[in-house]
Amino acid sequence: MKTGGSGAGPRRPRQVEAAWALTLAAVAAEALVWVLGVFVVAPTGLEELTEHSGRSGAMTRLALSAGMLVVFLGGWLAVAARMRAGRGWARAVLTVAGALFLAFRVGGLGMDGIDPAWWTALTALPELLAAAAVVPLYLPEARSHFPSRARRTV
Repeated sequence: MKTGGSGAGPRRPRQVEAAWALTLAAVAAEALVWVLGVFVVAPTGLEELTEHSGRSGAMTRLALSAGMLVVFLGGWLAVAARMRAGRGWARAVLTVAGALFLAFRVGGLGMDGIDPAWWTALTALPELLAAAAVVPLYLPEARSHFPSRARRTV
């Protein structure tokens, strides 16, 4: 049984819609963490970069960082949109990415220093949401949304 949506075509399983919503939340959380880390949470990234590279160098590095973040988040959303459309390869990419994000966080491979507990928890939120988004994609109802190669038409 498929649920969700109100178009004329087949409806997406609610598990796929839940994964989509979790992915959107993860992307938004990633952007929020970047902004807070650069401009709000002391010592801010802007302050640290300005101290080491001067104001001009700091602005250049932040612009590059922001550009890379936009490309990364855009790619993440593009793959998630393909998953939502029923592409199995996109589900696999999101699965691997979610596992890697979680491994970096759990394994302490992130570049965080000694931060307050609330900041550590907030910076972990995007990884946790990305990993959580994968779970509903493998529930029985959602699996039918991703046809196997043998059933797929070209």
